[in-house]
Amino acid sequence: MGQKLNHRVAIISGGGSGIGRAACELFAAEGAQVIVADLNLHNAEKTAETIVEAGGTAVAHAVDVADEDSVRALIDDTVREFGRLDILVNNAGYGFEGTVLDTDLAAWERIMAVNVRGVFLGSKYAIPQMIRQGSGVIVNTASTGAIVGIANRAAYCTTKGAVASLTKSMAVDHASENIRINAICPGTIDSPYHDDIAARSGDPENFRQTIAQRQIIGRLGRPEEIASAMLFLASDDSSFATGSLLTVDGGMTAA
Repeated sequence: MGQKLNHRVAIISGGGSGIGRAACELFAAEGAQVIVADLNLHNAEKTAETIVEAGGTAVAHAVDVADEDSVRALIDDTVREFGRLDILVNNAGYGFEGTVLDTDLAAWERIMAVNVRGVFLGSKYAIPQMIRQGSGVIVNTASTGAIVGIANRAAYCTTKGAVASLTKSMAVDHASENIRINAICPGTIDSPYHDDIAARSGDPENFRQTIAQRQIIGRLGRPEEIASAMLFLASDDSSFATGSLLTVDGGMTAA
């Protein structure tokens, strides 16, 4: 067990799978008390059980990040149970294929609600508690899609660009209150999200090879690699960083 997050309370949304699950497990291994928040409570409970079996501290909490009452309850319940909130990782999100022409209004509004409103609501209700404590850290999951255009991902890239801008704006607003706010921009990660798209592609192996080639190192990233970068942003190792976009993308945006 490490000590980088000893005695700190961390909420990680989307903690039931993929990057979120890897982050929950790593943060707990580094001493954090972790609230595994996910729309799918069963998945959140599985993550929490794994952490507890490994000797860490974790509880599962169902949350719909697009719903104000659900997010408020998540923050309130965390503070009631643990007495504080040191770290919020706004990680929950999703994407789908489509150009602007292919994307209907209902799909557009739903992805904006989850990917953008979710970050807004999580931050809106976490920051007052962090102000009362005199410190806090927020890590938002953006994407390389916030930096470069990705073909056939119009709605997704739009949401992640919004997350990047919101991260910078909040960092400016709350730096004087000792709250650091940064975002991570992952490249293409080997996760259940891409497994689902591959399964619908008609040729899963070709799909995976194609998206792997986006990265100049020629492979998909692993959730654990993004979790390690999240740990850096959440810990004192990044004490001089706020308003930053940390790109961890296998060189995707370098080419």
